Amino acid sequence: MSAIETFFDAWALTDTGAQAQMIAGTLAPGATYSDPRSGGRLEGEAIAAYVSAFAANAPGSSATVENTSDVNGYLRIRVAFGGAGPDGAPMVQHGTYFADLDGDQIAMLAGFVGADA
Repeated sequence: MSAIETFFDAWALTDTGAQAQMIAGTLAPGATYSDPRSGGRLEGEAIAAYVSAFAANAPGSSATVENTSDVNGYLRIRVAFGGAGPDGAPMVQHGTYFADLDGDQIAMLAGFVGADA
C-alpha cells in the first residue's frame, strides 16, 4: 500500500493513537498538509490532530483514494470522502489532492474541493 493510500485510510480510524502513528509513518521529515478547511499549511503533529478532528466530527466516515496520476514526479489524487450527511443519508464529497513525495513518503499534500480526474 502506498503512503498516500495509508494516509487517507487513517482518516476512518477512531483510535487517535493508532491514527497518529499510521499518519506519522507516511510523512517525510518537514512534510506539510493543507486543504480548504485546514486554515493554512500544517506540519508535524498538527497534521494528525487535524485528521483526528475529522474522524471525531464525522464518525463512521472514510476517505478513499479513487485515482492517482503522475506528471513529472507530482501526484494528482482523487479522494472520495464518504459518510452520513446532515440528514443521515449516505453522501460522498470528492477532493483533488496534489502531492510531492520524498522517496516513499509524503513531503507535501495539498487538497482542493471537487474532482475532475
